[in-house]
Amino acid sequence: MTHSLEILLTNDDGIDSPGIRALYDALSDIGNVTTVAPADDQSAVGRAMSSEVEVEEHELGHAVHGTPSDCIVAGLAEIGPYPDIVVSGCNEGANLAAHTLGRSGTVSAAVEAAFFGVPAIATSLHVPNDEWPRETAVEEYAEVAEATRYLVENAPGSGVFEHADYLNLNAPLPTETEGHTPMVVTRPSHVYDMEAERANGVVRLRDRTWDQMESDSLPDPEGTDRRAVYEGKISVSPLTAPHTTEHHEALDDLAERF
Repeated sequence: MTHSLEILLTNDDGIDSPGIRALYDALSDIGNVTTVAPADDQSAVGRAMSSEVEVEEHELGHAVHGTPSDCIVAGLAEIGPYPDIVVSGCNEGANLAAHTLGRSGTVSAAVEAAFFGVPAIATSLHVPNDEWPRETAVEEYAEVAEATRYLVENAPGSGVFEHADYLNLNAPLPTETEGHTPMVVTRPSHVYDMEAERANGVVRLRDRTWDQMESDSLPDPEGTDRRAVYEGKISVSPLTAPHTTEHHEALDDLAERF
């Protein structure tokens, strides 16, 4: 008897967003999808965690009045069934570059799953600045949903998750050209360009890296996630969840002298 693939689906845009509907439909073709997603928009909440959340039944599954990380813990530890893989998305707007990883609720859900030891994929659709914000349609997520489904079907058995805890997938908006948008393996860009401006007792913060995506030149080198999406490709970054570094004798010395 063939084991049916168990998939836990969540996001940070909320359970009624078009991106999660597109993934639900695509992934239902290859496995049993259990949706445990925020009841409303939880964008950019990172790995914020609650101690108690209300859960309501929804046509897609379960709507949680909490964060994406709440959804993962509730889904894995209580609601079940226990999945073979977690998928988070599809986010309206890209999650590109290293500095966005900890901010993103979409990516944070994948990180939370990784700490449970469950492989995960975070998936997002880039919406250009000159079109943001706008209402995206389910149909616009068809290609990124297909790319996600492909990885869900093939990555676990290929050994990918022996080296990576989760994958961060970002896709450009689909074009009218025939055939697949190429998929490339990337690393998170280290470009960082935040600015702050104070006026009338208010400090406004702005992430200028998104402005760069609409310019004629991009500072990000080849092989990075932002460069790939900028060039119209689907970016997949294999990432690990534990925050670790190499042992340093300099710190050993400081600790001994304390």
